[in-house]
This record gives sequence, structure tokens and C-alpha cells, in this order.
Amino acid sequence: MSQNLNPQQHAALKYIDGPLLVLAGAGSGKTSVITRKIAYLVEECGIPARNIAAVTFTNKAAREMKARVSALLGKTEGRGLTVSTFHNLGLNIIRTESKALGFKPGFSILDQEDCKNLLKELLARHTELDEKLIDTAQNTISNWKNGLLEPHQTANASNSTGEQAIAMLYERYQRALKAYNAVDFDDLIMIPVLLFKSQPEILAKWKRRIRYLLVDEYQDTNLAQYELVKTLVNEKQALTVVGDDDQSIYAWRGARPENLMQLQEDFPALNIVKLEQNYRSTGRILKAANTLIDNNPHLISKALWSELGPGDPLRFISSDNEEGECERVVNEIIDMRLKRRCKYSDFRRPLSRQLSSQDGRD
Repeated sequence: MSQNLNPQQHAALKYIDGPLLVLAGAGSGKTSVITRKIAYLVEECGIPARNIAAVTFTNKAAREMKARVSALLGKTEGRGLTVSTFHNLGLNIIRTESKALGFKPGFSILDQEDCKNLLKELLARHTELDEKLIDTAQNTISNWKNGLLEPHQTANASNSTGEQAIAMLYERYQRALKAYNAVDFDDLIMIPVLLFKSQPEILAKWKRRIRYLLVDEYQDTNLAQYELVKTLVNEKQALTVVGDDDQSIYAWRGARPENLMQLQEDFPALNIVKLEQNYRSTGRILKAANTLIDNNPHLISKALWSELGPGDPLRFISSDNEEGECERVVNEIIDMRLKRRCKYSDFRRPLSRQLSSQDGRD
């Protein structure tokens, strides 16, 4: 189980005596640690796979993680394992507890465009807000939900006439969703959290179901997602989270890298393991990356290093804009493919999230 793991990865794999934060730099093998830890929990700790949940942020990452765990465990031992996005976990909770939540069978999940059309309809009927502000209203309501603010709370906290109008729209919007037997994407996290807070017997059932929780890309969690994790784990503290504040790029949509530090306050027994050995890049690349990263505000410091040697000298390329940058990168790849007979699979962007924390990701 622990073959080919370095000492820090091995420590993260074996630690089960309390909550664990794995501070994992880019290219440090964090996915391997998560997948092997799931197998370790099943095979060595005797926790059935059906009582383990691992959550991440994209369906692609969840599929990859589940495939790697299945390769380690096999179909029988891995039966019932939950590997999903946060929103799929929330959807599963809502479906299971739909009766307690007052939903009729077959409730709908509205996508962003459906939600925008519903808000437009409500705007036309009930408010004086300009329809041009529909995106602002939709984003504001989304941020309120990610912050676990219900309509009556936003009405009291609004600081301007515009916010008060959006708060009234939010209340009508929630009533309309209920009438349509529907939820939106943000509800998939908010509703389970509020359900667990209001009905402890349902929470107790889910705590029995999820005996160990693992979370990937923890720096990208918002308040609602953090509360869902904390509520499910609580006194058990059977939790491993993997994250890196230097790779947090989603503050614009509610991600809170400070959740990494909040863990230390909410879980005083938190153990921290740093994964600093990089398996993708050479020394010069990592030295440049570390120099840039040092300019970021750090919650917890770390320094990436590699055994792959110094590597080729770095070249600095300046472009006028992002289109020019993309064109230059493509030309460089084509040139190297022809001259060195490289494959496209030889190219990757191992440190892109750290080198530019302002960029979005797909």
C-alpha cells in the first residue's frame, strides 16, 4: 500500500488519529495519497467502502479518483464507495431526505440559464429593478446562498436600496423554486447544511453513514461547503483534507482559502503534513515558481523541490495579450514536436495554477 511513497506521503497515508490537513504543492502526488488512503482505510483500518466519502470539485476529477481507487481495491471491496463532487453529494442527501425537506418525487435542478429566466420573470412582475441588473442579482443571490444566508437574513443585512430590492427578489425566487418543486445549483449545498442544523436526527443518520471523509482541493471551498464538511465530521474528526492556498483561484465565486486556517480553530487537534517534493518539474522551474509564490500572502509556508535535476535554462517570453501568449505557446509546442519528435502528451502545465493565481480554470 505504501510502496513508492515518500516519507511525507507515507505519513499522510497512515495518519488516522484525528483531523489531517495535507498541504500539497503542485505535482506533489496528492491524488495518489488520497486514493491510497481510501484503500488503506478499507484494507487496513476495516472501514467499509460504503462508509467512506471523498469529495472534489469537478466530475472529471471524481471519475479519475474513483477509477484509481477501483484499481487498488477491486469491485467487491470498493462497493458502495462515494467519490463525487460536493454538489453531487448534496444532491444525494436531498434525494434521500426529500420527504423531510418537503419536495415531491422527481424534483428538478435548474441550470443557470433556467434560473436567470425565472429571475427575469419575477423581475418583470414584482420589482422596479432594471432587467440589465439581472446578472448582478443572480450573482448576489448565489453569493448569499454560498454564505448560508436565507432570504429573511439578507433583508435585514442589506445596506442599500438595490440590495434590499435583490433581497425581496431572493425571497420570491425561493418561493417560486418551491412551487416548481425545483432547486438551483447553490441549493445543493445550502439545503443539506440547513437540514442538518435543524434536524439532528437526520444529521446523526448521515454521520453513521459517512464514517470517514476526504476532501480534495480544499482551498476552493466556500463557506457553505466548509460548513457541510464540519457538520458531517464534527466530534468524530475522521477527516483528511488536501489543499494549497497558493493554488486558490476561485475567490471571485466565493472560495475561501482561509478555510485552511479555520480548520485549525475548529479542529484544535489538526495535524499538518506538507507535500513539497515535486515530481513533474525540474529545479530551475521550481526555483522560479517558489520565487513568484513568495510574493503571495501565505497561510502556511512551503517550498517545492525536485530530484529531477536542474533542467534546461528558462526563457522569458513577453506577449502583448493572452491571445498572443496562447499563439506563442502553441508555436513552441509545434516546434518542439517537430524538432525533438515529442508527443503532445509530453506537454503539460504543471505549475500554471501557482504561477498565476488570477487566472480561472476550466
